[in-house]
Amino acid sequence: MKKVFIILISIILILVVAAGITFLVLKNKYENGLKPVNSEANSEEKVIEIKEGMNTTTIAELLEKENIIQSAVVFRVYAKLNNISNLQAGKYQFENGKENVEQIIKKLASGEVMDETIKMTFVEGKTIKDYAKLIADNTSNTEEDVYNLLKDEEYIDSLIEKYWFLTDEIKNEDIYYPLEGYFNPDTYVFENKDVSVEYIFSYILNYTDKILSEHKSEIEASEYSVHELLTLASLVELEGKGEEARNGIAGVFYNRLKMGMNLGSDVTTYYAFDVDMGESDLTKTQINTYNPYNTRGPNMDGKLPIGPICNPSITSINAVLNPTNTDAYYFVADKNGEVYFTKTYQEHQEIINKLKQEGLWFVYE
Repeated sequence: MKKVFIILISIILILVVAAGITFLVLKNKYENGLKPVNSEANSEEKVIEIKEGMNTTTIAELLEKENIIQSAVVFRVYAKLNNISNLQAGKYQFENGKENVEQIIKKLASGEVMDETIKMTFVEGKTIKDYAKLIADNTSNTEEDVYNLLKDEEYIDSLIEKYWFLTDEIKNEDIYYPLEGYFNPDTYVFENKDVSVEYIFSYILNYTDKILSEHKSEIEASEYSVHELLTLASLVELEGKGEEARNGIAGVFYNRLKMGMNLGSDVTTYYAFDVDMGESDLTKTQINTYNPYNTRGPNMDGKLPIGPICNPSITSINAVLNPTNTDAYYFVADKNGEVYFTKTYQEHQEIINKLKQEGLWFVYE
């Protein structure tokens, strides 16, 4: 009997020791499993998408497969011990091998999804071509996607029906881009790079609607259409800087239009012949060639360009709605951007000669 008792005690002791060893092994494995996969890894980020409907087990297996955690079992055990079950769907960024299970579960439970938003600044005075490149550089769209949408007549018609400031004037076949001049320059934030061109256009046009609606009574009181006002504002935008100069330039343009004079604006010729300002001077052939955008060309006396040549700022829009009451018919800017106004062509030429003598005349290199 005593021998049996001793055997039983020995077996119990062996089992206790074995259990203790097993516990220590499992405890060590569990604690190691909580640690980062590789704390010495580089800081490269890895993106993992947790989809709707995934449970803790599925998520754990995905994270182990993607080498974000060491053990799916340890992940599930930790979640169970800490009563965590509300892991949220979404895209998450993880530092490659540097985050432990506690950090990862905290991120998933709090819904700390990655920021996929994109920010695009549509600069005032820039054209549709500039904006198309901006969109292509920052989203999944191409420049061709932008141009194709602008060529879609049904789409343009739908916008005309939706927005009060868009009219059939933008459908003139001589206009290069129907929405040129109608995009309110600003910084816009979009959900992610997969945003569609159509959504981008509508989003910006909604802001244009807000800006122009604040001046709707002034626009309706004008003898010019909203298309013509934006066209004039686009010239003012590129011809001068600052509120005072732009108001004065708008006043000069109105005077020339009323007198049936040619606006003689170089910026329209650059746009007409797709020449980048600042790269080269205009040729006599370009200046003297008829184009419905070219206000320096023939058959353009007393006429605005057929449409805007850039997307103007609110400052330039305000300038054409509130022009300076002036007797000037000419203006010229020096290379520093200061604008000089004169009443006669002779005075205008004298100012130009003076600027050249003083080294203030812009010379293309």
